[in-house]
Amino acid sequence: MNILIVSFNVIFIGIGATLLIDLCAVLLKKIFNIPTLNYAVVGRWILIFLRFGKFKHQNIQQAPPQNFEHAFGWVIHYLIGVVFALCFILMVGITWLSQPNLFPAICFGIATVFFPFLIMQPCLGIGFFASKVVETWKARLKSLLTHTLFGLGLFFSALIYQYLLI
Repeated sequence: MNILIVSFNVIFIGIGATLLIDLCAVLLKKIFNIPTLNYAVVGRWILIFLRFGKFKHQNIQQAPPQNFEHAFGWVIHYLIGVVFALCFILMVGITWLSQPNLFPAICFGIATVFFPFLIMQPCLGIGFFASKVVETWKARLKSLLTHTLFGLGLFFSALIYQYLLI
């Protein structure tokens, strides 16, 4: 595979896996009224870091809102999905793209949950492993399920990409 095809494939599966997360979140919101993550908070966090150099907050909700934080948060969300997809392909090798296997994708998706548990959540002010939220176990379970879905999304997006090429 040439670098252009691999790059497009990685972008496709990263966006596809992230889209699966978002579609499931919409369904959970509509059916069970389970709130979704507000990506404006992620946008605010990154924008404040870029503008002021502040990475860790006591409570990101109390930080001043930033222009375009909502749109920027969504862009960051999908960019992270593409970066995770790239990391996955670098780990398993590009042959996975032509022969997707569910197991490594699920394992990788589950492993990515440590990014929010150990970096994002503490920096947003909700503690390591969401230790400062009211229903800690629910937040942890939701994060774990979301990242497992990401792994499923990597696998299914790779299958869809192959199908579209035929």
